[in-house]
Amino acid sequence: MLLNSLRLFMAILLGVALSGSHPTRAAAQASDTPAWLQDHVGVAEGQIAPVVLARARALYRHKTGLGAIRNPCYMAMDATRPSTARDGTPGGRFYIICEARKSFRAVSSGHGNGRNLPRADFSNGRQCAKHFSNAEGSKLTAGGSYVTAETRTSFKGYFQDAGRRSPFYRTFLLFDGEGETDNARERAIGGHPAVFLKWQCRFRNPESPHADAEGYVPYGDLVNYTGGRSNGCTTWSPSASDEILALVEGNPTTLYIYPESRDIDAVSDAVKAGKSVSRAGLYWDMACLEAIGSPRFWPKSTLRPIIDEWRRSLPAQPPLQLPICDRG
Repeated sequence: MLLNSLRLFMAILLGVALSGSHPTRAAAQASDTPAWLQDHVGVAEGQIAPVVLARARALYRHKTGLGAIRNPCYMAMDATRPSTARDGTPGGRFYIICEARKSFRAVSSGHGNGRNLPRADFSNGRQCAKHFSNAEGSKLTAGGSYVTAETRTSFKGYFQDAGRRSPFYRTFLLFDGEGETDNARERAIGGHPAVFLKWQCRFRNPESPHADAEGYVPYGDLVNYTGGRSNGCTTWSPSASDEILALVEGNPTTLYIYPESRDIDAVSDAVKAGKSVSRAGLYWDMACLEAIGSPRFWPKSTLRPIIDEWRRSLPAQPPLQLPICDRG
């Protein structure tokens, strides 16, 4: 009862702040947000919504208070925002905030693309995310609390670079979650550059440390999908990835991703009841809410059996054998 009362009280406070003539400014001023950071709080492009910032700061302060985090910066993502800005460039919905340095940066990030299976369609469009889940195999974004962990760099193949075939390596930043996101490791959820190698063929290169038993290595084209969809991970542009990876390498920090299941369910209930989301004390990007109609959270207890059944129905596939490249 006490917990429910506290949640109701917080919702009422947020609702009052969001229903004013300048809702985002009122919410920012009602907190202890530094003056320089208040300029970045709002719902306009490049800004961070009040509730997203408040939860990201609370998570960061909690972890630093425990001594688990010493990084001067923390991160957040608003997965309710569109992936593309009005000018057609990737939209800034992933935030890197360093209060000690008075630094704020909004960069692009992909949301989970989901799947369209015979028993359930939980696929997302490129622009706005409608479906969310913490189920392994869902390829969906799960909002909540994370802490960055170690990095792993893997070889993906060779590509054409400045007239020569060069190896392509991609670094993956693992996340540790808690609560609804505590299966982040099981789901292989983390962050990485929004680039992959689309294999075309294989060529003989026995000198390569990555050659197979016959001396062949995969070759393909680099595909940059910055601002597009992911398989559930957080993806950034190559340049933003370099900055983020350098920031957290050996120095973990917090990442808060909005929305959580409680937010999704509350917004969905408000939409079904014909209520104004903002007047109900809730937040969702209005452009995306209009596009998706109503969001949905798929708990792993519901979605995992559907995914497992689909996996069992798949016919056995022979091992992938790339053709040999025309040259080499």
